[in-house]
Amino acid sequence: MLIKMRTKGFTLVEIMIVVAIIGLLAAIAIPNFVRARQKAQQEACIANLRQIEGAEQVWAVDESQPDTATPTWANLVPNYIRTTPSCKGGGVYTLSVVNGRPTCNVAGHVLP
Repeated sequence: MLIKMRTKGFTLVEIMIVVAIIGLLAAIAIPNFVRARQKAQQEACIANLRQIEGAEQVWAVDESQPDTATPTWANLVPNYIRTTPSCKGGGVYTLSVVNGRPTCNVAGHVLP
């Protein structure tokens, strides 16, 4: 009498192959996600800088200020900008004179 042995489940080799494939995919995907996140943070920061620059200029026109005047956040928020913007990359914005450009202290976060 022959007894058939049925084995259910996966072999160690099969599991190792699946783990290796997942590791390879992760090694490819994770750096791309990091780069995409940094790029999104940079673009959001530049958009905030443009908004600040526009608010400074509108403030200067409304208040009859010269191009060399520097507004404060109290001058801009909430009349020209709804809330004080924050850099998604953890930077801090510095207001400039009206004819200048606001800046962020994170490298690469500059207006073109």
